[in-house]
Amino acid sequence: MVALVTGVSSSPGYKAALSLARRGVEVVGVYNQHPVRVKGVETIRRDLTRDARGLVREYKPDAVVHTAAMGNVDLCEEDRSACYRVNVEATRELLREAYRLGARIVYLSTDYVFDGARGLYREEDTPSPVNFYGLTKLLGEEAALALGGVVARTSAVYGVGPGRPNFGKVVVEKLMRGERVRAFTDQWLSPTLNTLLGEALAMLAVEADYEGILHVAGPRMSRYDFAVAVARAFGLDEGLIEPASMDSVDFKAPRPRDSSLDSSKASRMLGLRLNDLGHALSLFKRELRGETGQPPT
Repeated sequence: MVALVTGVSSSPGYKAALSLARRGVEVVGVYNQHPVRVKGVETIRRDLTRDARGLVREYKPDAVVHTAAMGNVDLCEEDRSACYRVNVEATRELLREAYRLGARIVYLSTDYVFDGARGLYREEDTPSPVNFYGLTKLLGEEAALALGGVVARTSAVYGVGPGRPNFGKVVVEKLMRGERVRAFTDQWLSPTLNTLLGEALAMLAVEADYEGILHVAGPRMSRYDFAVAVARAFGLDEGLIEPASMDSVDFKAPRPRDSSLDSSKASRMLGLRLNDLGHALSLFKRELRGETGQPPT
């Protein structure tokens, strides 16, 4: 079996590729700007906005896990044309060719398809994005669903691996240096460990017989409470964490206040402890200690 994983240099794509390779799947990982090595995975450089169809034709995968996206929310708001090319046009071309060749489609989406008015959103709730990034991801969802694919929505991904700096790792690194961390008390999310997300994406690609939307995310909590939980898990000084309000930051793109996701369905179906924050932070701690050469404690 061959699986094509786009965005392999991102945190979710990297972990999905690793998880698939551990299952004995032949994995082709695609990156654009940031080269990455993944154990047991062939990695290649391609610009999906130039020839997404040709990529699928070349490798003829049995499954496509599409995690690549333009994910900087403020940049998406500023450069809408680039965001649309990556998140919508390239996605449509890639997934249509995958469907034509009979490949299983798994599309990674986001909690930002919701407006954040109430939180703990379920799969059947109606999306209403408040920024352009969320809108483009919603259009990507529609493309995947129209082709019988799986849409895996997630939230606030953190953990060890390549890709953009993530909040969980930033909290640990700053506190270890004795630096202060500002964290919002009025923004609620579902912080998700990339290892658990990658495992879920791999299962959806090769094991689970499922079509439609699935929420793959951690428990609901404020960004501040998550930072405190991380500090406690690592035995760091939570007094360095300063409460802040979203209103204190002049974002270019609006953010939902409460975009938390109800992942009870995925937890039951996949057998993953998605809502167990203690379990996730224990895994995170073990992986981060390994990355820095320190023994787990």
